[in-house]
Amino acid sequence: MSYIDTDVLVIGGGPAGLAAAIEADKEGVRTVVLEREDRAGGILRQCIHNGFGLHRFSEELTGPEYAQRDIDEAEKRKIDIRTGTTVLGVSPDRVVTAVSRERGYEKYRAGAVVLAMGCRERPRGALAIPGDRCAGIYSAGTAQKYVNLMGYMPGRRVVILGSGDIGLIMARRMTLQGAKVLACVEIMPYSSGLNRNIVQCLNDYGIPLYLNHTVTDIRGRERVEGVTVSEVDGKRNPIPGTEMHFDCDTLLLSVGLIPENELTRKCGIEISPATSGALVNERYETSVPGIFACGNVLHVHDLVDYVSEESQKAGRAAALYVKEKRAEESEVMIRVADGFGVRGVVPQMIRGGDGLKDISLMFRTSNVFRDRSITLTADDQVILKQKKKILTPGEMVNLRLTDKIIPAMKNCKTLSVSITE
Repeated sequence: MSYIDTDVLVIGGGPAGLAAAIEADKEGVRTVVLEREDRAGGILRQCIHNGFGLHRFSEELTGPEYAQRDIDEAEKRKIDIRTGTTVLGVSPDRVVTAVSRERGYEKYRAGAVVLAMGCRERPRGALAIPGDRCAGIYSAGTAQKYVNLMGYMPGRRVVILGSGDIGLIMARRMTLQGAKVLACVEIMPYSSGLNRNIVQCLNDYGIPLYLNHTVTDIRGRERVEGVTVSEVDGKRNPIPGTEMHFDCDTLLLSVGLIPENELTRKCGIEISPATSGALVNERYETSVPGIFACGNVLHVHDLVDYVSEESQKAGRAAALYVKEKRAEESEVMIRVADGFGVRGVVPQMIRGGDGLKDISLMFRTSNVFRDRSITLTADDQVILKQKKKILTPGEMVNLRLTDKIIPAMKNCKTLSVSITE
């Protein structure tokens, strides 16, 4: 079987894949995008609320408006976006197998591959919630698709488990569509969503948020008839006697996102236990040379603006990899470590030596911290300290390393990010 040759092949046509493809095309290399949905744009197509683009475009856009800007730019550049195409596998030598209704089974041979498959929602089966297995239980994203793209209402009396951003946004959306949202329930002592969404989607509509609570029973033979919510202790175990009962017909789950890394694992790429995404260096290159990763398949973001920024760097690096025709290098790598209060720093490795620039370290905190500092340490030397009024797990930190900071770390062995007094 013959191969389809290209310089850069991007897997995924959402905001990450489009940004990476556009940036690679700017470098003058042939670029192909494979997208399994029938249209490019990814999850943004169903996110009809505004709040996107403030960092990147300095204006407030809806999800479809944000996605359309990249789609228009890709079409203007005549980038080959092949929708309705499912990728079956990626090999370490950058051979990608795919299948589509139009073209059947195909093999692509790429100079570099960018993984931009996004993420999926955690389902009920991963939560081990006791109770009946009845209709009326949806992930928040599925409910969003039904309402915004298909015009169906999932239910009229709703309880939301989890306080992720999609769940918070759907609390407002369901309310505006005439449903009664009875409660949003979060097992952690803090919300996992952006603070602005708590204010705009819950507080503004009088929807209660129960922290340190979870759903402990689901009732209903054919359809959900009610749920039981209990307070949990420090070990997240339900506390007897704290039960609250809600009569409802719908339970929405907003309990976390999981990077879509099945292809990544099959390729033999190293995975970070902290992010569930690939281990990458500052070029967003994985442990397999010539294969890059960006966006929510690398680590789950809170803002699509950061997804685009990161993916532009990955796309540019993939194009330069092809143009330079680099062999695998035995470079000295600086290990980037999670210090106290920090979870999932990306990238996890930085090349030592000269020529480093435009590096950002992105991470989430492991708890809520007030009036603390983000401290960056190169081996035992503090090279950066930034004061912060508040740090929460729901809001990603984007720590940009300036040209003044980078020279101080180029010869160290370990770079550590911590939350300090």
